[in-house]
Amino acid sequence: MAASDQHTSSDRSTPGAVLCLPAAALHERVQEEINRAARHGTPLSCLLVRIGNIHELARDHGDELAEQTLEYVARALGSQVRDFDRIGRPIDGELFVVLPGADGPRGEIVARRALRRLRAVKVESEGERQPLSISVGLVAWQQGLNVDELLEQARAAARGEGGEAMAGLSSSTPRGPGRPHGPA
Repeated sequence: MAASDQHTSSDRSTPGAVLCLPAAALHERVQEEINRAARHGTPLSCLLVRIGNIHELARDHGDELAEQTLEYVARALGSQVRDFDRIGRPIDGELFVVLPGADGPRGEIVARRALRRLRAVKVESEGERQPLSISVGLVAWQQGLNVDELLEQARAAARGEGGEAMAGLSSSTPRGPGRPHGPA
């Protein structure tokens, strides 16, 4: 299976260069960054990227396609963040990006850039390429928020239920099953 997108500029990362943390390791990493932000008084932002039609891909075309799509999206997302930012998978269909040192406005820049990049990702099915349904939620850490609360606020933002500290961004596209292909 292959992946494709319409992104024409070169990415700084190479395929396979993105380490996507599993849920437990992601939780630990976010806790480390919360501790650091609290101790040093530095900002911390996080993005949640939801692939709205990933379950349909798995149902219609198998878990292997869904997994390949998530890996491809993680690589594409990794090309839009700094080397020390971390990407993890809290649950299927979601990628969570930890942005240490990024305040709300800087986080929003990353969120918009990531959404623009991910809009170009297509899946192929029966010779037709269709876009993924992508939404991005941004949250800036505030004193007193724990890892689970941060994740829930990012999810709410991705669903468009944002509040003051959150921005929900989305790419509403037709849902289309298929195969990811091309360079990330």
